[in-house]
Amino acid sequence: ALPRPATDRAARTGRGGVLGEFFSVFGEFFRKDRIAIIIVFLLFYRLAEAQLVKLVYPFLLDERIKGGLGLTTGQVGFIKGTVGVFALLAGGILGGVLISRHGLKNWLWPMVIIMHTPDLAFVYLAYAQPESLHVIAAAVAVEQFGYGFGFTAYMLYMILVAEGHHKTAHYAICTGFMALGMMVPGMASGWIQEHVGYQLFFLWVIISTIPGFIVAALVRIDPEFGRKRA
Repeated sequence: ALPRPATDRAARTGRGGVLGEFFSVFGEFFRKDRIAIIIVFLLFYRLAEAQLVKLVYPFLLDERIKGGLGLTTGQVGFIKGTVGVFALLAGGILGGVLISRHGLKNWLWPMVIIMHTPDLAFVYLAYAQPESLHVIAAAVAVEQFGYGFGFTAYMLYMILVAEGHHKTAHYAICTGFMALGMMVPGMASGWIQEHVGYQLFFLWVIISTIPGFIVAALVRIDPEFGRKRA
């Protein structure tokens, strides 16, 4: 369950109170300053990752003749479920520590770059099709670390957007846009891969990182936001 800050307003009671409060919360969210930029950021910051994540498992499991890496389910489970998870956590923890020291604004661009650049690891895997499990695991770990590191900025930005009288509700709305930004591109990823193959698909993923850089340039962030106060 989402936390409920003390600053959240209690819902009005009485006839039509709940429905009125519902529309009031939504209305207040969409009246936020630069709301269009906020929504665009929430939808497109992870455009590349939204497509990549849907094809990682099929790519690792598919036969080499089909462009995949031909791993067993056990090998994929180890690489994604163990190595990948630890790398993801390490990236997220490091990102959180750095933001707490220097603020989100100072680390937004490094996080955008480190989040998207490691996607090149899958371009390498698709073209080289290495047989070494260590090489494959290292490539996945690099990508997952970068994603965990960059996703920290996304989470903190949602917290920034949610500031106001309805923090919990507005954060929930942000997570809705977050889910939409993952769902819609993910729905198209399989279709794209079927038509172009893994190699060109992962090159397309690299092209899809461009909107992430663009939206990062559009957002406004208080230099002190996220920084831990002594």
